[in-house]
Amino acid sequence: MNHSTVKIAPSVLSADFGRLGEQVTEAARAGADYLHLDVMDGHFVPNITMGPVVVEGIRAASDLPLNVHLMIDRPERYIADFVKAGADHIILHSESCLHLHRAIHQVKEAGLQAGVAINPSTPLASLEEVLCYVDIALIGTVNPGFSGQRMIPETLDKVSRLRNLLSERGYPAAVQVDGGINPDTAPDAVRAGATILVAGAAVFNRTESVDAAMRRLRRSIEGVEPG
Repeated sequence: MNHSTVKIAPSVLSADFGRLGEQVTEAARAGADYLHLDVMDGHFVPNITMGPVVVEGIRAASDLPLNVHLMIDRPERYIADFVKAGADHIILHSESCLHLHRAIHQVKEAGLQAGVAINPSTPLASLEEVLCYVDIALIGTVNPGFSGQRMIPETLDKVSRLRNLLSERGYPAAVQVDGGINPDTAPDAVRAGATILVAGAAVFNRTESVDAAMRRLRRSIEGVEPG
């Protein structure tokens, strides 16, 4: 793996929702690989964001793969809705999903990529029994719920341990990191083994164009030796 294989998924949560279609188009033109959509219900995390209707609207505005992160209680109840809305990846939280194995297979049987996420304080062991099934393993590098937080540095050790575990067992899952990713922290995340970087405020930051922000982020990982 080298830096060119690292995918960048701008987080729509940080975009200007008043011109969401434009922002999504700008991200695509700037070379985004995926669009990351944070779905929050005000129960599992202390915020409410978007549901299937917004996902459907973004799907209509962009051909980029939609990386949909369900930060909601009992996500298995809504998988079919997000499949219908046009998601390409559905990422479930191990902490909120009572029957995780079943829910992963709900996603895969619908023809989508399935992911599992864990919060900063959740042990890596909670992923071990399902790693053979998932396409994406997401390590939360901030406590979920709000954009613009600083990355918790200690979470990178978990990223490294996850990468080693996948390599030891021969599992092909991508390692995604989410929270506080910017040109300063992205190189460390890649060195730790991340292959998908979710970046919100670092891309949609109001102080520079999306194109300029994406270029800065890409440049920050050029030549970085990945884990």
